[in-house]
Amino acid sequence: MEQEFSKYEKARIIGARALQISMNAPLLIKIEEDDLEKINYDAIKIAEIELNSNILPISVNKPLPIKKEEQLKRAKEKKLSDEKAEEKEVAEEEEIAKEGEIMELANPDDEAVEEVGESKEKEE
Repeated sequence: MEQEFSKYEKARIIGARALQISMNAPLLIKIEEDDLEKINYDAIKIAEIELNSNILPISVNKPLPIKKEEQLKRAKEKKLSDEKAEEKEVAEEEEIAKEGEIMELANPDDEAVEEVGESKEKEE
C-alpha cells in the first residue's frame, strides 16, 4: 500500500532518514559504489532514493477530524431560537413605532399647534 505524502511529510521523512544515514545507520537499499560516488555519498540523496523505492518502513498517521453532530445541532437550534427572538423584538419595535405614528396622527401635539399660533402672533 503506497501512501501519498505531502511535501512537508516528505521533507520530514527524508530529513530524519538522512540524519540516520549520516550517523552510519545501515542502508536499506543496495546502492553500488559507483552510484554512491556519483551522488558524493550525500545522505539526503540516499534517503530520497530509499523513499522513492518505497522501502522505508515509515507511515504517517493522519487523523480525521472528529464529528460533533450533537454540538452542531445544539448550536444550530440556539441560532434559530436567537434569530426568532430577534425577529420578535424587531416586530414588537415596529408595532410600537406604528402605534406611535397612529397616536400622533390622531392627537397632534398641542405644543406644535401653540408654536404655530405663537409664530403667527410674532409676525404681526
